[in-house]
Amino acid sequence: MGFFQKPFGYEPLLTKDDLKQGVKKKKGPRAADWRSTLLRLWKIVDEQRALLIVVLLLVMISSILALVGPYVIGQMIDHYVMHGELSGLDKGIGLLIGIYVLLAVSLFLQNYWMIGIAQQTIYRLRTSVFTHFQRLPVAFFDRRQHGELMSRMTNDIEAVSSTLNSSFIQVFSSVLTLGGTVIIMLSLSPLLTVLTMIIIPLMFWAMRWITRRTAPLFKEQQVAIGALNGMIEETISGQRIVKAFSQEERMKAEFREKSLRLKRTGFWAQTYSGYIPKVMNFLNNMSFTIVAGVGGVLALYGHVSIGVIVIFTEYARQFTRPLNDLANQFNTVLSAIAGAERVFSLLDEQPEAENVSAQKHQLLGHVTFKQVYFKYELEEEGYTLKNVDFKVEPGQTVALVGATGAGKTTILQLIARFYDVSKGEVLFDGINVQQIDRQSLRSQMAFVLQDPFLFEASVRENIRYGRLDASDAEIEEAAKQANAHEFIMKLKDGYDTILAADGREISQGQKQLLSIARALIADPKILLLDEATSSIDTVTELAIQEALDTLMQGRTSFVIAHRLNTVHNADMVLVMHKGELVEAGPQQKLIESGGLYAQMLHSSTYHLEE
Repeated sequence: MGFFQKPFGYEPLLTKDDLKQGVKKKKGPRAADWRSTLLRLWKIVDEQRALLIVVLLLVMISSILALVGPYVIGQMIDHYVMHGELSGLDKGIGLLIGIYVLLAVSLFLQNYWMIGIAQQTIYRLRTSVFTHFQRLPVAFFDRRQHGELMSRMTNDIEAVSSTLNSSFIQVFSSVLTLGGTVIIMLSLSPLLTVLTMIIIPLMFWAMRWITRRTAPLFKEQQVAIGALNGMIEETISGQRIVKAFSQEERMKAEFREKSLRLKRTGFWAQTYSGYIPKVMNFLNNMSFTIVAGVGGVLALYGHVSIGVIVIFTEYARQFTRPLNDLANQFNTVLSAIAGAERVFSLLDEQPEAENVSAQKHQLLGHVTFKQVYFKYELEEEGYTLKNVDFKVEPGQTVALVGATGAGKTTILQLIARFYDVSKGEVLFDGINVQQIDRQSLRSQMAFVLQDPFLFEASVRENIRYGRLDASDAEIEEAAKQANAHEFIMKLKDGYDTILAADGREISQGQKQLLSIARALIADPKILLLDEATSSIDTVTELAIQEALDTLMQGRTSFVIAHRLNTVHNADMVLVMHKGELVEAGPQQKLIESGGLYAQMLHSSTYHLEE
C-alpha cells in the first residue's frame, strides 16, 4: 500500500502534493515561529535557573559516566582478560559497579528535579493563560468556541508538559553523549570512526524526509483535537436543546465527521513518525555490522586490539542511540511546539484596553448617551446602534422596548462597558466611561439576566458571589428580600445545598430568585435587567416581580421589557427600532403621541402581555 492510499477505508486528510506545497510555502515562516515559540518556553523554564543548572550538571555527569563504562570494559579485556591476569579484574569490576551506581543515582536525581521544574513551569503557564482569560474582553469569548479554548488549556499545555518532563533531559543528554562518543572513538581508531559515521548523512536525509511531513500533520492534529473538544463541550452544554429538537442523529453525524478528521490526521502523523525508530534501528544495526566486520579484519592483522573492537562495538551503539533518541523525541517536540504555539496565541490576544488615566469613581446614578454609534466586529456595513441619545437621572427606572435586534441588549453591553462605542460618548455622572476604571465601574453594577447563571457550589456561595465579604446573616437577609429564603430552606441542606452546574436541579424561577438575591447582596448603584419574568409562570412571576421591586428601589435601573407591568412601573421608556432611538418618555405620554410604541401595544409584532 502506498503512503497516500486509503488506510482502513478512508481518504487521507492531506495528499502528497498538499504536504509538499505546504512545506515549501511555510518553510521559512514556520522555522521562525518555532524559534520564537521555543525561546518563549525557555524564558519560562529559565525562571528556575539555579535548579536547572544543577540538573544540567547531573546530565553531564551521567553522560560522562555512561561513556566511561565501555572504555573501562575494553581496558579490562586488553590488560587482564587477554593476558589471563585475574588479580586486577576484581578492581575493574568494583570500579564498574561504582560507575553504574553513581550513574543510577545521577539519573534518578536529574529526572526527579526535572519533573519538578516541568510541573512548576506548566503551573505558571496554565496560570498565566487563565489569568489572561480574566483580562480579555467579552467580545473575545463571544467569537470563540469555548470547548476549543478549554482544549488549549488542557491538551495543548499537557503536550508541552510531556516534552518538558522527558524530552528536555533526553535531548541534552543525547547531544552530550554524541559529542563525547565521537571524541573517544577518534582517539581509539579514526578509520573505524569514519566507517561508523557513514550512516549520518542517511539518518539526516531520512529525518528530513519524515519531519517535513509530520510537522504540518501534528499542527493539524492539535487543531482537530480543539475542534472536537469544542463540539463536545457545546453538545453537552446544549443537551436539552439537542433533545428538545430531536437533533441527536445530526449531532452524532457531526461528531463522526470531526472525529474522523482527527482519526485521519492522527493516522498519518503517527504513521510517518512511526517510521523514525524503524529507520534509525535499521541504520543502527548496519553501523554495528560494519564496525564488527571491519574491526574483526583489523584485529586479525593486528591493527587494533580485541578490547578496542569491544569498545568500538559498544560506542557504535552509543553513537547511534543518541541519534535514535533525538529522532524519537522529535515527534514529542513537534507536538509540544504545535501546542505551545496555540497557547501563546492566546497569551498574545489583546486584553481589555484601559485608559492609563482612568480613575475610580463612586457612581451617583446619572447615565447619559450622547450621539452613540456602535457596530460589532463581524458587521461589514451599518451600525447596530445609530445616533442614540438619552439622559437618565439617579434612581430612575428605564424600560427598553423594541423588536428583536433593535439594539436593546447592546445598550446594556455599552453601559457595562463589555464593548466600547464606535462613535459618541457614554457618560456616568458627566464623566466619560473611558475615564472611569473598568473594575470600579462594574463593581457598582449588578445583572439579572433572562437566563441566570449559577456556579457548581452551595446556594450560600452562589449568593455570596455578589459580594465576597458578605456574612451568612447578610446572605440570608438578601434571600428573604428576594423571596428566595422559603424555597432554600426546603432544599436538602438549606443554604449549604450544592447546586449542579448552572443550577439545573432547581426551577427557572428559583434560579431567578437566587440571582436577584445575588444582586441585592452586591448593593449596586446601577441595575441591568434582561426581563427576568419573561419565561416564568404567573405565580412565580409575582414573587420575582416583588423581589425586583425591592431590588430597584433607589437604584438607577435599565430593564429590557417584555411585559407590560414592567413598562407601567418605569419612569422612562426607550423605544428602539433598527438600532435607532425613535421615542423616549413616560409610557402614558408615548401612548398619547400615537407613535411606534402605541402601535406596538395594539399589534402582534411585539409581545407585551397584560
